[in-house]
Amino acid sequence: MIIDVHTHIFPPEVIERREIYAKRDSSFDFIYGNPKSRMVTFEQLVEEMDTAGVDRSVVCGFPWRSLDICRQHNTYMMEAVAAFPDRLVGLATVNPVAGKACDTELERCFSGGLKGVGEISADAQGFRLDDESTCGRVVGAVEEAGLFVLLHANEDVGHFYPGKTPTTPASVYRFLEKFSDVTAVLAHWGGGLFFYELMPEVAKVTSSVYYDTAASPFLYRPEVYRLAVDIVGPGRILFGTDYPLLRMQRHLNEIDQAGLSADAREAILGRNAQGLLGETFD
Repeated sequence: MIIDVHTHIFPPEVIERREIYAKRDSSFDFIYGNPKSRMVTFEQLVEEMDTAGVDRSVVCGFPWRSLDICRQHNTYMMEAVAAFPDRLVGLATVNPVAGKACDTELERCFSGGLKGVGEISADAQGFRLDDESTCGRVVGAVEEAGLFVLLHANEDVGHFYPGKTPTTPASVYRFLEKFSDVTAVLAHWGGGLFFYELMPEVAKVTSSVYYDTAASPFLYRPEVYRLAVDIVGPGRILFGTDYPLLRMQRHLNEIDQAGLSADAREAILGRNAQGLLGETFD
């Protein structure tokens, strides 16, 4: 079983009217304003999954500032899950700055079958990860529903790329200290936060979080897999691609080259995600 926990899909209208949405949202313009930046529908995602041999994918939208656009995207997510219930797991996108309207939208999304919230990007949406009045309301809703959050994180050193934000290990660490009970998946290896689990006090705070591997070939050498397994163990690492940023097969090839044991490879590619989702897939 191979489960990709980090993919992105967009409604056809957003893809076809990219320029209009870029004018409405500066973060979207930053990442997708370039016509060469690829976006895909859920049907195209499933085609990629079939090509790469991926059984199931967790689908994210985009962290829009406008709650109206979030609603539009969430409706599409629910359509995607309804169309491919055995292949796709949907996450909601909301902006907690909207207050009670955010709460209402999360209720709609969870009732509609979405399994969590993500990919959260505090910088894109204008709030702090450790703020109780904004991020705290999302965390509270997720905890009450028994679901999880997928949180964007990136390293604070190295090369620049669209989507690189101030959400570095320091701010993510403050989030985990503040909201210690939430089930959290940290995207992009947590911006390298797992390296700091060599510090006992950090390991205590991060002991229950998951790290996904999204965009890893853009960021690290393949040895990162073995290092992560050595530091945090194989049970908290999740296969994620950030598709369509990168092709799924490229990630799978890199994992094959990483020198992992068969058990660690199986855990990363699917078994850990099955535990996170609370489901068993044959």
